Amino acid sequence: MQRPPATEGHSSAWRVLVARVFDVEAQEVEPLALGLIMFFLLFTGYFMLRPVRETMGIAGGVQNLQWLFTGTFVATLAAMPLFGWLAARAERRRVLAWTLGFFAMNLALFALGFELRPDDVWLARGFYIWLSVFNLLSVSVAWSVMADLFRIAEAKRLFALAAVGASVGGLAGPLLGVALVGSIGHAGLLLLSALLLVGTIFAARHLQMWRDRHPLGPDETRARSRPLGGSPFAGASQVLRSPFLLGCAVFVLLLAASTTFLYFEQARLVQAEFPNRVDQTRVFGVIDMIVQALAIVTQLFFTGRIAQRLGVGVLLVAVPLAVAGGFLWLAFAPTFAVLVVVMIARRAGEYALVRPGREMLFTVVPVEAKYKAKNFIDTVVYRGSDALSGWLKATIELIAHQPAVAALVGAGIALTWGATGAWLAREQRKLDDSASRVDADVGSATVAGA
Repeated sequence: MQRPPATEGHSSAWRVLVARVFDVEAQEVEPLALGLIMFFLLFTGYFMLRPVRETMGIAGGVQNLQWLFTGTFVATLAAMPLFGWLAARAERRRVLAWTLGFFAMNLALFALGFELRPDDVWLARGFYIWLSVFNLLSVSVAWSVMADLFRIAEAKRLFALAAVGASVGGLAGPLLGVALVGSIGHAGLLLLSALLLVGTIFAARHLQMWRDRHPLGPDETRARSRPLGGSPFAGASQVLRSPFLLGCAVFVLLLAASTTFLYFEQARLVQAEFPNRVDQTRVFGVIDMIVQALAIVTQLFFTGRIAQRLGVGVLLVAVPLAVAGGFLWLAFAPTFAVLVVVMIARRAGEYALVRPGREMLFTVVPVEAKYKAKNFIDTVVYRGSDALSGWLKATIELIAHQPAVAALVGAGIALTWGATGAWLAREQRKLDDSASRVDADVGSATVAGA
């Protein structure tokens, strides 16, 4: 009997080892690795530039942050019909490539602008807004691809582990930015980020090719080679027509509102504690690294097991409850140290638990909704909540003159966020059970016909 090549045996043994350690199936190791690489490259490119954006926001005045948030919302509203047009006409499997290719060209243009006009304040504000739109839309499209390629059972095993790539990228990005900004400048960082986006496109392409070799259904591969069709504004109408998608929108709205309240408090306390801009950037970078390190450990060893054994609901409810407790703590002890603990817990929990959990929700919705409705929720709803929440917090502070009042309002928002997550988890189970029964009926009919 002929023995298999030694390299094939080693490869098989390696897959089995990875599968056992991370509680996945052996045939899922390849797509897991591709998903890790895709998110690593995407998030490294983004997080190289994020600390600079935060410093620019403070430089414009903490009291003016709501204007930048409003500008971001307006830019998002302008961008979504363009994305809807692309999603309706491009091959489904190429939506991510066209989107990230466009953003990579944008980065090259901003790099040229920073090289020619490094002190232009309006260029800096424009970049702040652009990066805020790019962040949500690019990450949303990447997760749309994941929701399109995997069923809910696979998602429970793989999504949190694939998100480790995002967290590692979140660590590598600030480190690269700090190490390279002195030698290549801001323009160089933008060009490097553009190259990482190109790498993300290639990783996503290979992930699609893997699914082609292991299709979910007889016509699934051909379907991904066709455009989605429909209206550029279909995402909004899909959300309004579906109670489940509307619940997803409310969940994201409340998530963003809680985040914005903490973001404004962070900006206020960092400005008070660290007047120097260089120190501010260092503080943001250190917080980013701690958050990503905690998220990596949780994603590697806990999130997938929690999802499989306890369900998606735990992922969607645990962090909102922790954030509500954090807001109450801030109400009675509004110090920088308390804020750091709450911010780290909120962000690490969102990356490790909430993000994989809410992406799993979209595995049970129709294909068009995975791209159009999902991206409408992830961008327009999120940034709209940012803008409204920014003005709400500014108004509360103007009237009450007490940070504790805003913290108590934030606690109420977080509790409502958690209740919405619990409802969504129940509805997701119902939709998944319904889809499983339909698949079983179709399989029985096929066997009977044969």
